Amino acid sequence: MTLGALAGLSLVIATAWTLTEHSPRSMAERFSNEERLFDLSLTVLRACVGTDNLEPEPDSTAHQLLATLASVTGSLVPAVLLGIVLIKMFALRPFVWRQRASISHAWTADFPGYSRLHANSDHAIIAVRFYNRFDNLSVVDLRARAHLRYLERSPHDGSLVIYKQWLKVLDAKGEPADERSWLAVERGAPFTVWIPVEAPVAELPFRRIQGKNLSGSYGVKLLVRLTARTVGLGTEVADERWFDLEGGDFELGRFVPLQPDLDKDVWRWEGWTDFDGLIRRTPPDEDEVRRPRS
Repeated sequence: MTLGALAGLSLVIATAWTLTEHSPRSMAERFSNEERLFDLSLTVLRACVGTDNLEPEPDSTAHQLLATLASVTGSLVPAVLLGIVLIKMFALRPFVWRQRASISHAWTADFPGYSRLHANSDHAIIAVRFYNRFDNLSVVDLRARAHLRYLERSPHDGSLVIYKQWLKVLDAKGEPADERSWLAVERGAPFTVWIPVEAPVAELPFRRIQGKNLSGSYGVKLLVRLTARTVGLGTEVADERWFDLEGGDFELGRFVPLQPDLDKDVWRWEGWTDFDGLIRRTPPDEDEVRRPRS
């Protein structure tokens, strides 16, 4: 895109340069020489990237302005391109998120104790999935937190006020906590942040979560934020994902799991093609509830 914009600017400057040059030739003769116009455009392009200069005609204000424009552009473009490259190199975003957050029954959570506790409950739970996509970057001490952001009318003047609520997530033991933590983050292995709704969700959009009634709220969004540290670099990486309640970022059903196989590379595990897909299950029978879930 940058190269195309510079090429377009070079063509414009070359055209204006040809129009304003002091020459006894007619305009038709000036523009009929396509090779000269093309060479002039390339010269302007080199000037716009800072590797060449334009030589304006004496006493030509138009040429002085055009040459100055090309020179200023040539001084800014390398700095801008270098900044873009550095940002791309050092802005680490190692996590890839599942397209939507899935909402299923609470008994579908991957915690045997929590699943048995809600075996006869119609409460729902939100699952947010992600994985580490970097092969050469080791991530440790991963922590996940969830927040709810919504707007409501002020009872005093009717203006919209932004509110934020810290949501509970299930920790490593399957119990509600302020955050979920993992000691190590394996390459490509999917991770799930479970967020209890503590209310039934028969249809979308849901209107209650962890005791908060959202019927009178606007702009409801769920934020899941990740923080971790990298091995070797010693830096902290952070990532976050906003899920819009009204924007189609939630879906009903349980996500399709991956099938780990230690004899295969992680990217060859079954289930990757359906990472954004859903499976639908009927409530577990009594024997299934008694069996621990892996």
